[in-house]
Amino acid sequence: MSLHQELTDVQHCLDDLVRTVERLERILARLREADTADGAGAPDHRAGMVTINDAPYDATLWTDSDDEGLGVRGRHAP
Repeated sequence: MSLHQELTDVQHCLDDLVRTVERLERILARLREADTADGAGAPDHRAGMVTINDAPYDATLWTDSDDEGLGVRGRHAP
């Protein structure tokens, strides 16, 4: 395959990529408009997100646990 043909193929691929990205941007804009029109706005909690409480953890949860790389509390390394 000649260099000219390879460059032409690359240009066609780039053109296809640009068209695909533009199409996805239009679809995303329509989805955002639909969400705004429905009054949904930005959700308070996104799916899959977990709220972590600022209160200290219960120390009994860590009884008999290993400190990463240090071994079990109260024991000396061999």
